[in-house]
Amino acid sequence: MKARYKAIVDELASAIRKGILLPGTRLPTHRALSVEKKVSLATATRVYAELEAMGLVSGETGRGTFVREISLPAGLGLDQHVVASDVLDLNFNYPSLPQQTDWLREAIRQLTTSGDLISLLHYQPHAGRLNDRETISSWLNAASLKTSADDVLIVNGAQHGLAVTVMGLLKPGDVVAVDALIYPGFKALASLYHLELLPIPVGANGPDLNALRQLCERRRIRAIYTMPTLHNPLGWVLNDAQRRELAVIARLFDLLIIEDAAYAFLVRRPPPPLATYAPERTVYVTGFAKSIAAGLRVGALVCPPDMRHALERAIRATTWNTPSLMVSIVCGWIKDGTIKRFESLKRRDARQRQALARRILTNCEWVSHSNSYFIWILLPQEVRADRLVHRLMQQCISVSTAEPFCTSQHVPHAIRVALGSVKIDKLGEALIIIRDAIDYERDL
Repeated sequence: MKARYKAIVDELASAIRKGILLPGTRLPTHRALSVEKKVSLATATRVYAELEAMGLVSGETGRGTFVREISLPAGLGLDQHVVASDVLDLNFNYPSLPQQTDWLREAIRQLTTSGDLISLLHYQPHAGRLNDRETISSWLNAASLKTSADDVLIVNGAQHGLAVTVMGLLKPGDVVAVDALIYPGFKALASLYHLELLPIPVGANGPDLNALRQLCERRRIRAIYTMPTLHNPLGWVLNDAQRRELAVIARLFDLLIIEDAAYAFLVRRPPPPLATYAPERTVYVTGFAKSIAAGLRVGALVCPPDMRHALERAIRATTWNTPSLMVSIVCGWIKDGTIKRFESLKRRDARQRQALARRILTNCEWVSHSNSYFIWILLPQEVRADRLVHRLMQQCISVSTAEPFCTSQHVPHAIRVALGSVKIDKLGEALIIIRDAIDYERDL
């Protein structure tokens, strides 16, 4: 029987990998497979469990077992850096502005005339130079985060900031509460550092904080990872009452709060960061990749004094010190107001793209923020997300299913579309193709 079980697994796996069974194909029920292959129901169930463990199929309660899309990179692009030149990338966000190149050229020109240029070639303090931390601290203060240079650590982008926080403050096996849908980069870190992610049910306006309380009462949770200001992928902004309640829960159960503010700059006059509600237990993580450019790998952490040493040690272990040249450019732009101009222009750009998406995707139910660079499209029950993504890739459009964002066993029937990486005229064309593809799959 063991040989028979393995033979069925190999047969189905081969058909999936060769494209004989296409992505989105509904496989026979467990009972039908047992009859077809003349095996027990338990063996048929084991076959599907093996295929699911191999990442070739996915089972959905009440819907059946479906062939997954395996031609795209694992995580649907999480490890992908470059797409083919003829593919419109609506999977990643790297928003840019026409002025960026000229502004960068001028910033480099000014840097070459700096009398302090030679110092940038030397090792820097692990957390960054004091004058740079003072500059970034002033920028954060303008964003309603009351802090000083002593609270700031400069890192190589927000993702590095998250990695430093995980490495410095958590241990393998620690339990971290997260939204049921989160930024995939944190999922990757959790996997790498062997953290257990405990999903919090979510709605259109934020996480279910009553459910978080109940989770904390049942489990020893060490930390919570959250994006309270323009959540990725759902776009919500937690209100003052939600932030206060989250801070109360964190104090009651002694939780470390990891606040990811990567997209917070897109929200005009948001509530104060969570770090102002519970400063003694919050690490605030931000960066300049979205507000300036993806290649500018500069970010910052704001932390309580008792966490600073552990975070500095993690910076030292991972990168030794900050990228001095890029930090100097960023700090120069903070001082002369260029960052403010970038943020204002990108808020306007995101708002225009969001309005375009809402005008075109009239056949869809979606969740988003009016200033967001992404939109979460809830698919009709008749439309398979992986099959839709495969169809769009054949038409040279890259989007993501819900799977890379999902931390629970239930994967929502949705796709996320990034709006910020292509020219706006091309974005309009791509959104029309997405709309028509959804209609086509629904009609099938």
